[in-house]
Amino acid sequence: MARIAKVDRSTKESEVKVELNLDGTGKISVQTGVPFFDHMISQLGKHGGFDLTVSTKGDVEVDSHHTVEDTSLALGQALREALGDKSGIRRFGDALVPLDEVLVQAAVDLSGRPYLVHRQPEIVELIGTFDTTLGKHIWESFVAEARIALHIRVIEGRNAHHVLEAQFKAVARALRDAVSLDSRVTGVPSTKGVL
Repeated sequence: MARIAKVDRSTKESEVKVELNLDGTGKISVQTGVPFFDHMISQLGKHGGFDLTVSTKGDVEVDSHHTVEDTSLALGQALREALGDKSGIRRFGDALVPLDEVLVQAAVDLSGRPYLVHRQPEIVELIGTFDTTLGKHIWESFVAEARIALHIRVIEGRNAHHVLEAQFKAVARALRDAVSLDSRVTGVPSTKGVL
């Protein structure tokens, strides 16, 4: 069974299209109109081993907030939909990812319950024109629609670009593990019988 989702999200502020294949090979095409965000989403697809296509047309003339938020919501929804009933998945995943001076730990539970714990040091407010205060909001939005528990902890780091990029790589690796099918898992990996 293909674990693929296509999401169209339309508001007065943005038009978002996301296609996600959890069993892909890391083929990515991302165009949101926010170049740094494109770079970050690309990390998610590449290091998660997902095929991922994202196309967003947002009101970037105002600022990048709506584009980033709506795209993150659509990505979360795509993950949730591609997982289906979650039969046979590993459910949990974690990763410890270095990027030069940065070290990030990410852990995920595809629990059906949205919860985010996010810890990072103070970083500069802009990377080029990208507002770094959106970093945590990306994960809040993603978690809300994916309905997963996600913990991200920046253990070391000072360069803002590295701090954000390592988070995307760590989450990608944790998700790659969590969505993996495990032949030892029959049905849904929960004593409740549902996730």
